[in-house]
Amino acid sequence: MPVNRWFIAVLLLALSAAAAAQKPRAYAGPRTADGKPDLNGIWQAMNTANWDIQAHSAAMGRVVGLGAEDAEPAGEGIVENGPLPYLPGALAKRQDNFNNRLAADPEIKCFMPGVPRATYLPYPFQILQSTTGIMIAYQFAGAVRMVNMAKPTEAPADMWMGWSNGHWEGDTLVIDVSSQNDKTWFDRVGDYHSDQLHVVERYTPMNRDVLQYEATIEDPKTFSRPWKISMPLYRHLEKNAQLLEFRCGEFVEELMYGHLRRQTGK
Repeated sequence: MPVNRWFIAVLLLALSAAAAAQKPRAYAGPRTADGKPDLNGIWQAMNTANWDIQAHSAAMGRVVGLGAEDAEPAGEGIVENGPLPYLPGALAKRQDNFNNRLAADPEIKCFMPGVPRATYLPYPFQILQSTTGIMIAYQFAGAVRMVNMAKPTEAPADMWMGWSNGHWEGDTLVIDVSSQNDKTWFDRVGDYHSDQLHVVERYTPMNRDVLQYEATIEDPKTFSRPWKISMPLYRHLEKNAQLLEFRCGEFVEELMYGHLRRQTGK
């Protein structure tokens, strides 16, 4: 029986259209002078990961007297593929952090949040991008980090926000973050890391106002394998949107140093 050439032509056209539909479309948003996606703007995560990066139910807060104001909101979590792979010996430290979180959480003392926590704190941050470098400024504690987009360099010492070397993979900004100290947490429930933390971030524009953020975390002293978090980040679209100051150091002086005040006679 002869093959219907018209039928074959229609079939090939349909298959070609289906293949084209499955192929991801290139980012079509604004670009900088060097042709890279323009990520300039003020961004913010809209989730409860700062309370707990893993899936969690609503729970009583840390301060009973604050009632619902300090209650922990439920969240689906940002960790992919199950619970954090803590090494057996690291779980005890995590539980100790949780038990003492009201005093031990670095956020309460206005310490720099580190990476990746700085990304999903309940405060905005700003990306300032040029053809030669990128700066990320965070509202919380006035934290700032520079992303070296040239030949990778090594940090002179460990630091709160780590050392960031970046490059582009297509339309995705990839930032390799090393040399963070061991004093920051991932969230308010005590998830933590050692000074061996290594983070690789990926910022991929989904459209002009949404970035897909991913970070792969590796810490052989704390976790049995690398693990990954992901979430969307949203651009602030308010008229005259700007990053405001939240230099919280002065708000914690009494908490941290009040006991050093000289006691005078009555």
